[in-house]
Amino acid sequence: MNVEQFFSSYWWVIIVVIIFFGSFFTINQAHIGVITMFGKYRRIVRPGLNMKIPLLETVSKKVSIQNRSVELEFQAVTQDQANVYFKSMLLYSVQNADEETIKRVAFKFIADRDLMQALIRTIEGNIRSFVATKKQAEVLGLRKEIVEYVKEQVDHSLENWGYHLQDLQINDITFDKVILDSMSKVVASNNLKAAAENEGQALLITKTKSAEADGNATKIAAEAEKEAARLRGQGVALFRQEVAKGMSEAAEQMKQANLDTNVILFSMWTEAVKNFAEYGKGNVIFLDGSADGMEKTMKQIQALMVKHAGADS
Repeated sequence: MNVEQFFSSYWWVIIVVIIFFGSFFTINQAHIGVITMFGKYRRIVRPGLNMKIPLLETVSKKVSIQNRSVELEFQAVTQDQANVYFKSMLLYSVQNADEETIKRVAFKFIADRDLMQALIRTIEGNIRSFVATKKQAEVLGLRKEIVEYVKEQVDHSLENWGYHLQDLQINDITFDKVILDSMSKVVASNNLKAAAENEGQALLITKTKSAEADGNATKIAAEAEKEAARLRGQGVALFRQEVAKGMSEAAEQMKQANLDTNVILFSMWTEAVKNFAEYGKGNVIFLDGSADGMEKTMKQIQALMVKHAGADS
C-alpha cells in the first residue's frame, strides 16, 4: 500500500489525531489562560493541563499574575522653578486571579507595551503635579509623602485596568549642579554658624565659671584674712596684757629687793635688739645700739610713761 492509498483510506485517522492533540494544552504556573471563540471571550483556565474545542476555541492570552518591576527616570520642576531628577523603581502586579480582573487585564490594552507606557506616564504625571506645589528645599524630605500621594492617585486607575501598585521606591533625587553647589554652601555655612555658636557658648561658660571661681577664692581669702586679723589682734592684746603683767610683777619684786627697775628696761632693750637680728627678713631698721643710744631711748620711754601716767590721773 502506497502513501496515496494510505491517506485515501485512513484520512479520518489523521483528522482524529489532529483533533485529539489539538484539544489539550498546558498553562504554566503563575499564569492564567484566556480562551476565546471566534474572537469573543469565552472563559479562563488555570495552570496545568486543560482542554478546549479544537479549531474553534483558541488561547488568546496567557496573563501572568507574578510581580513585575520597572525602573523610571524622569524630570520635574518645583514651585520655585528648580529642576528635580528622579530615579525610582515601580513594582506592580495583577490585582487578583478573579475572572473579571483577568478579563480587564486581557482586553484593556492591545499589548503589554501600551500598558507599560500608560502606567509610567500616569505615575510621572502625578509626581510632577505633586512636586510643582513644593519648593526645592522641601523635596528632599518628602520621599514618603510623594509615594503616598502617587499610590492614592494611581490605585484607582490601576484597579480599572486590573492591576495593583505594590510599591514605589524613589531611589535618588538630584538637582542641577548649580543648585547642588549652592545647597552644599548653605549646609557648610550653617555648620560653621553652629560651630561658632557652640564655641561661643563654651567660652562663655568657661569665663563664667572662671569668674565664679575667682570670686569664691577672693571671698574665701578675704574671710581668711579677716579671721587671721582678728586672731592677730587677740594675740597682740594678750601679748600686751602678759607683758604688762610680767613687768608689773618684776618691778614689784625688784622694789622689794631694793634693785633699780631700769634693769627691766635694759632687758627689754636687749631682747628687742636680739629679735630684730633673729627674725628680720631684709627690712632696714636704723637702731643706735650704743650705751648712749640705749640711755637716750630709755629716757624717751620713761618720758612717755610719765606723760601717760599724768594724763590718766
